[in-house]
Amino acid sequence: MQTKNHYTAGQISSYLRLLRHNANYRRYWLSGSVSQIGDWFNYIAIFVLLSQLTGSGKAVSWFLIAKHLSPAIFGPAAGVLADRYSRKGIMISCDLIRAVLVLGYLLAGDKSHIWLIYLIAFTQEAIWTFYNPARQASLPNLCSREELGIANGLSGASWSVMLALGAALGGFFTAHLGWRAAILADSISFLLSAASMATVLLPHRKRTTPPAAFSIGRLTGWDDLKEGFFYVRSQPEIAVLLLVKSGWSLAGGILVMLAVFGEQVFAVSGQGGGSGILFAMRGLGAAIGPILAWKLLGEGSTAMRKAIAGAFFISAAAYVLFSQAPNMLWAAVWVCCGHAGGSVQWVFSTTLIHRRVEDRFRGRVFSAEMAMLTLVLTCSIWLTGAAMDAGADPRRIVLVLALLYLLPGIAWSLTAAKKQ
Repeated sequence: MQTKNHYTAGQISSYLRLLRHNANYRRYWLSGSVSQIGDWFNYIAIFVLLSQLTGSGKAVSWFLIAKHLSPAIFGPAAGVLADRYSRKGIMISCDLIRAVLVLGYLLAGDKSHIWLIYLIAFTQEAIWTFYNPARQASLPNLCSREELGIANGLSGASWSVMLALGAALGGFFTAHLGWRAAILADSISFLLSAASMATVLLPHRKRTTPPAAFSIGRLTGWDDLKEGFFYVRSQPEIAVLLLVKSGWSLAGGILVMLAVFGEQVFAVSGQGGGSGILFAMRGLGAAIGPILAWKLLGEGSTAMRKAIAGAFFISAAAYVLFSQAPNMLWAAVWVCCGHAGGSVQWVFSTTLIHRRVEDRFRGRVFSAEMAMLTLVLTCSIWLTGAAMDAGADPRRIVLVLALLYLLPGIAWSLTAAKKQ
């Protein structure tokens, strides 16, 4: 769809103009935003529940592993479905299933039910694995090319705001009303998300190639998967972009450490409050990161590649300082800075992929990206939990994780230099 409005990346007015003039995107955005708030209610509630039942940092690690392992397993199939069937239908179905599924957490009342928490987390994320590529692949069908950068920026900023809001409210709910109230709120959020997505009008996607003859490969999706692989292999720039989020995931164990620092190192009154503060600051930093980068460097492809490289070094420096923070105030400041860098990597790499990938391959490309990201993230989280369980100092663990950001930072600096 075309628009007569002028959009400038990094300006709040452009975000508001997009929401005002593109009603279809507005409903799509609202669906995701409501669900994201509920997701963070869920995270804080489970962090507190696991802390109550086990008091172990490794238990949080296993929860996050269960949450992030599914995309590595189901990602390829999810991408094939997103490119073959109705993306809108996939998203609505996933929301409705998750609305019922998360209620299963309410059955976990004692330590003997920890397996149930992990099982539900794994299943919930498996369903999200089918939801995410369908959602990501739909965005360019709702926006013009001029709107696309703004839409990605708004999606990243609103994810960050919903993280901040959801983590803060989730911490309040859990601390004052109990973790069960937060789980109920999460279930309701999926119902509201499905209702909003039902009003989105996604254009019919025309088949660009004639239907293939019947074969086992076609029936199982194997032929589609191979086609997507060969497409990425023939597009080196796309292949490199798929590694950006995986580079961030090398230090993904920091997500465990935010919960550990919030509930143990810098514990505040009421369980859930400390985690809520740090995750809220993560959201705040992620909201402002892309805006600042766009204002300083511009919105061209070359500028965004340079910003991705610099963002890794910003994250490294921020989390080195976080590892030595003397109190919650300074810890919150450095979390904000660290995730400002992380958001630049996420939003800019997503925008560049949207600009370059054909619609018929988009679901498979995004599912491949998520599969690699979560595989690396799962390994990082497992190693972090193992280090915690072995009695390693939490501050030293964060320091090591922070230094890992230097590896992709150096690699991307070299890549950006070659593009000049």
